[in-house]
Amino acid sequence: MSVLVTRNAPDFIAPAAMPDGTIEEQFQLSSYRGKHVLLFFWPLDFTFVCPTEIIALDHRFETFADQGVQLIGVSIDSQFTHHAWRRTPIEQGGIGPVKFPIVADVKHGIARNYGVEHPDEGVAMRASFLIDKDGVVQHMTVNNLPLGRNIDEHLRMVEALRFVEEYGEVCPAGWCKGDSGLKPTTKGVADYLTSHSREL
Repeated sequence: MSVLVTRNAPDFIAPAAMPDGTIEEQFQLSSYRGKHVLLFFWPLDFTFVCPTEIIALDHRFETFADQGVQLIGVSIDSQFTHHAWRRTPIEQGGIGPVKFPIVADVKHGIARNYGVEHPDEGVAMRASFLIDKDGVVQHMTVNNLPLGRNIDEHLRMVEALRFVEEYGEVCPAGWCKGDSGLKPTTKGVADYLTSHSREL
């Protein structure tokens, strides 16, 4: 697996189950250029940890949207399986009508281009990529199959990226929205540590 941070996010065109219940046969990642994107992979539909993550993302959809972030999901299932999973009630192990596109990667090309295909199982690992408005990957996480992601941590990284873009400062350890940043200079770090080192 290669690290994609600082590199252009690999573009793709693939079918997707859309939020309005339709299927888009030519869904393209680069059509979202100019917006922040959280692109996330999971192993398989109709499984176990996967719906918990997807529902957690859907519950925070508006919060991500308020930050200008488009959520896009990907797994190796077909667009028809995605569509069926969206139509399956949560109480029956489905995900319900989630508010973001779900891309079909049936040939595994997207997972391979992002370096997240599991070496033994042939499915995507639990990987997430935060992509900026220019299409550059700014943050990535990859979990093995049993380990569910913390969606609030993804949101924190979105807020950190937006802070850096807006103010030109950097985010120290444990930074959360509303905290102080620091200027990326020798004096900036000295000033920050003078005031905040005990909190670290």
